[in-house]
Amino acid sequence: MAKKATSSQKKYYVLLDNKGKDTNVIFHNKSPRAAALKAAARGSTNIDLRERKRLQDNVIRVHTFKGNRKQISVPSGAPKWLGSKVWKANVKKVGVERKVRK
Repeated sequence: MAKKATSSQKKYYVLLDNKGKDTNVIFHNKSPRAAALKAAARGSTNIDLRERKRLQDNVIRVHTFKGNRKQISVPSGAPKWLGSKVWKANVKKVGVERKVRK
C-alpha cells in the first residue's frame, strides 16, 4: 500500500504569468508535475511554476511545462454530479531554471 503524502512532503508552487511575475495562484503538491496538471486543467498552456521555498544563496527553481487540456466523456463509475464531460489535462516538462532572486 502506498504511503499518503504528508503536508511536510508537499511543496508550494506559485504560477507565474507571461512576464515571469508571481500570480495569486498557488498549488500545494508533492511534485511540480502534479501542480502543472492542475494549472493545465484550468486552461494554462505555457506553465511556469516557482517553488516557494528558496534554496541557498537566494536561488529559486522555476519549473517550465507545456500543457493542454481536452474535453472527454465521463468515465463509467463517476458520480452523477460530475456531468457528462470533464477536462483531461496533459503536460510535458520543458526544463528547470535556477535563478538568483534579490
